[in-house]
Amino acid sequence: MYSTILKLRPIISLTDQQFVALCQQNPDLKFERSSNGDLIIMPPTGGETGRRNSELNTDFNLWNRRTQLGVVFDSSTCFRLPNGALRSPDVAWVKRSTWEALTPAEREKFPPLCPDFVLELLSPSDALAATQAKMREYLSCGTELGWLINPIDQQVEIYRPDSPIEILNKPQTLNGDRLLPDLELNVAWLWGAN
Repeated sequence: MYSTILKLRPIISLTDQQFVALCQQNPDLKFERSSNGDLIIMPPTGGETGRRNSELNTDFNLWNRRTQLGVVFDSSTCFRLPNGALRSPDVAWVKRSTWEALTPAEREKFPPLCPDFVLELLSPSDALAATQAKMREYLSCGTELGWLINPIDQQVEIYRPDSPIEILNKPQTLNGDRLLPDLELNVAWLWGAN
């Protein structure tokens, strides 16, 4: 089962409150909204993707607890990007100063910012081209580093502003560049259980 895109405009335009209500009424589905108002309906992930995502989030959180440089978010967090899109990366990280500059109300709702780092884990129900487009969208909205992990092709695409996409074939580790100092994420386990 793949994502479904519903083109709502010009028929209707969902407000943020309506979007939240829609998500609450349909807890078995994951929704995003594109910058042009399209509603993207994503099926729940399977067990392997959920397990992989949980492992990646755990490793990222352990690094962040040690460094205290920012705030980590899981895939249930929806960010309001500067272009108006509502996106939920599988793992997101925001610099502490950026997070603390938000009001309590902004933190409680859809944070109005683009994460400094995003990780998307491609699942069997994700279309690669659509996920790559989402990665480019994150960059255009201010992301400084993005990783698209593709367990199916055993590749990682690394996205940086003003740089060509770097493709790593079956890497053993990923490092966080200057943005995420001392982060060295072991990803060798991803290539063994496909």
